[in-house]
Amino acid sequence: MFSWMGRQAGGRERSGGMDAVQTVTGGLRSLYQRKVLPLEEAYRFHEFHSPALEDADFENKPMILLVGQYSTGKTTFIRYLLEQDFPGMRIGPEPTTDSFIAVMYGETEGSTPGNALVVDPKKPFRKLSRFGNAFLNRFMCSQLPNQVLKSISIIDSPGILSGEKQRISRGYDFCQVLQWFAERVDRIILLFDAHKLDISDEFSEAIKAFRGQDDKIRVVLNKADQVDTQQLMRVYGALMWSLGKVINTPEVLRVYIGSFWAQPLQNTDNRRLFEAEAQDLFRDIQSLPQKAAVRKLNDLIKRARLAKVHAYIISYLKKEMPNVFGKENKKRELIFRLPEIYVQLQREYQISAGDFPEVKAMQEQLENYDFTKFHSLKPKLIEAVDNMLSNKISSLMGLISQEEMNMPTQMVQGGAFDGTTEGPFNQGYGEGAKEGADEEEWVVAKDKPVYDELFYTLSPINGKISGVNAKKEMVTSKLPNSVLGKIWKLADCDCDGMLDEEEFALAKHLIKIKLDGYELPNSLPPHLVPPSHRKSLPKAD
Repeated sequence: MFSWMGRQAGGRERSGGMDAVQTVTGGLRSLYQRKVLPLEEAYRFHEFHSPALEDADFENKPMILLVGQYSTGKTTFIRYLLEQDFPGMRIGPEPTTDSFIAVMYGETEGSTPGNALVVDPKKPFRKLSRFGNAFLNRFMCSQLPNQVLKSISIIDSPGILSGEKQRISRGYDFCQVLQWFAERVDRIILLFDAHKLDISDEFSEAIKAFRGQDDKIRVVLNKADQVDTQQLMRVYGALMWSLGKVINTPEVLRVYIGSFWAQPLQNTDNRRLFEAEAQDLFRDIQSLPQKAAVRKLNDLIKRARLAKVHAYIISYLKKEMPNVFGKENKKRELIFRLPEIYVQLQREYQISAGDFPEVKAMQEQLENYDFTKFHSLKPKLIEAVDNMLSNKISSLMGLISQEEMNMPTQMVQGGAFDGTTEGPFNQGYGEGAKEGADEEEWVVAKDKPVYDELFYTLSPINGKISGVNAKKEMVTSKLPNSVLGKIWKLADCDCDGMLDEEEFALAKHLIKIKLDGYELPNSLPPHLVPPSHRKSLPKAD
């Protein structure tokens, strides 16, 4: 393990414990500043791709970026998660949010305008100053003391418009701003309205700005309670078809279906589906603090690989330039031949095509530079990054894994996340294997007369049926043997290889649970234990 890790580990032992995030953050910052930053500066990486990373970029909380067309429920979604209003919030059917709003934790409620925000070294937004006053006048930070925001920050974006207004009226490059945020956030949530599935050219360009960040993207189909089940199936299919044309990945994007606001459902047919989808989305968001260190490490690796490729491109262009005459003609030729140069560099340095920047954007940027002022290839800088990728990163991954085991699980708490974690409104409460958990009577008893009739047709001896006879009945469920075997193990409470009438009734009840689409418990819950067997089983903790 390399030196800075050793020093930090020693400090942790002496102090009796150090915050895991700070430990990993220090390692990431050190790697970037010593290995990657010199390569970026040598080949003007920050002018072509992304500004240099600062301390706040490594230390900030996980961030979520919400993107969608106007009136898809982005601001309402934030209100739903926080369960309270935030400064600058405006909700309506018209395009109401005309600014980027960073919703963050603060001891007192208030807002900070963009021009003041980008000079605050404690906030990860300093490099946004390059987008000028037109953007900064439409950027603000909304701070409030909310439990959810102690773990995550949320970026609300303006609703995406159609036509010339999107490109011209904003006064800044909207897609470039989205790309800047996409490189730094932990999750990108695309919101769609069940009645507005069309992806306009402007929305398509915005989604393309997330190129290379596909692993961060999640999709929310909002307001799904406003259509019935048949319409919902058509809407979902149409959405997947539209997304497939815009996002070129072999994997299918995860789409969460529901109605994400604190109002009664207009159509309750799919209530159970909406609840399950909401819980899946909550779990994904709640896991972000736990995965923050890995995400930052992953982003650093992607950045280092791009910096390497950029260095190869720039140094090649420098090498091909003549010393005296014909510089402009040669520059035009090299820009035109850039796709061929990409292929040549891929072969020469064995680099994947996916690591190269987009050709068209690179060609446009190169028009503004004098190739003769570029630097030649510096092998030592490349070697430093290669060494980091092949050796240092694996050591850092080991440190992250060790810290995750030693530290308690970090989860987002508060707001909507607390509403479904305890009590009768917890997902699955009173359903499946949990049915009857808070009732005095054995839940199987209500169907036991029917099960008893079957039991006595299976030739019981001394009040019990053999495994062979039980199997004949159980296989009629058409469940696979692996599932039936688990049910047998749960139902045979005294492990004698036979079933009495209560155990048989329990087996039939567990089969019904599985056929209804619920999961079987790994061990038999106390409320499902047959009354005559409860004394023979050890009490649950």
